[in-house]
Amino acid sequence: MYDQQTFDEILYQKIKVLSETIWEGKVKRANITSWLENFDDAKEKTNALYLLSQFMYFGNIQMREMLKVLYRDLFKYQVVRRIRENNHDTTDFEFITSKFNHELKNTRFLGVGNPSESGTHLLYYFRQENSLPRSLFINSSDIFADDNNRNLREPQIRNYIFIDDFCGSGVQAKLYSKNIIEKIKKIDSTINTGYLMLFATSTGKNNIQQKTQFDSIEAVFDLDDSFKCFGDTSRYYDENLPDFISKTSMKGIATKHGKEMMKILASYEGVESHRINQYSDNHKLGFSNCQLLLGLYHNTPDNTLPIFWFENEQKKWNPIFKRYRKIYN
Repeated sequence: MYDQQTFDEILYQKIKVLSETIWEGKVKRANITSWLENFDDAKEKTNALYLLSQFMYFGNIQMREMLKVLYRDLFKYQVVRRIRENNHDTTDFEFITSKFNHELKNTRFLGVGNPSESGTHLLYYFRQENSLPRSLFINSSDIFADDNNRNLREPQIRNYIFIDDFCGSGVQAKLYSKNIIEKIKKIDSTINTGYLMLFATSTGKNNIQQKTQFDSIEAVFDLDDSFKCFGDTSRYYDENLPDFISKTSMKGIATKHGKEMMKILASYEGVESHRINQYSDNHKLGFSNCQLLLGLYHNTPDNTLPIFWFENEQKKWNPIFKRYRKIYN
């Protein structure tokens, strides 16, 4: 079995290959060195380096490919399947194409969040990669014809498809269901509504399925419990690792630093002082305890372990995959 210094160098080389081939050159040796200086001792640094070697980063090219898959597999193929089922399992290509084009014309794609957020930002690439006309894209404010939300601006539309990059807990989808989908269904219950995501945790996806009125909820990449870094079925640890790498040790390291980070973040988020400890406990391993090792080219989800993305002068922490925090006020 390797000694600690040799193992560190093996990890450095693995990360170098990942950065050069998949991570779009985002992580250089100097970045790693700066990030590792955040940790307290050699054992912490080796465990952190190991977690970095397991990190999943999806760059611009991968994200664009996933947007193609989202359209093809989660929207187009599903519409074609319904057309065939409603027409005696027809295989008539011209008929199916004609029906699909009609269905597409009466579909509107929407981003999740306001125009400055990632769900809406992705629509630009989604439209490009799938050669879709601009007329198929609207803002959620364009759905209704009046401020009372009693009439639809385009009553002929049969599909409203909401697109998001990532779902961790399902909180945002539940808000959209309450504020928009329930009102659409009240006007016309036959309209199809979809929530399609690039990434979704099992917990988040289940919450949307159980607690919203979306008709279809699908993700290109499902993050099951094995992607939870310190969970019972974690994919990141096995018996072949050296003794100085362990799930217990790394969880303790991530918890120690993450708890302090979330206390600082809570003050920025305006959390009441008597709730800061609870907030910190709930999110010290990523928002809603998701414990992910995931980064996207346009941002790092807060569901990822904070030790990767946290940045703050008060704690003087240097992130390795920076997160651009949402500022709501």
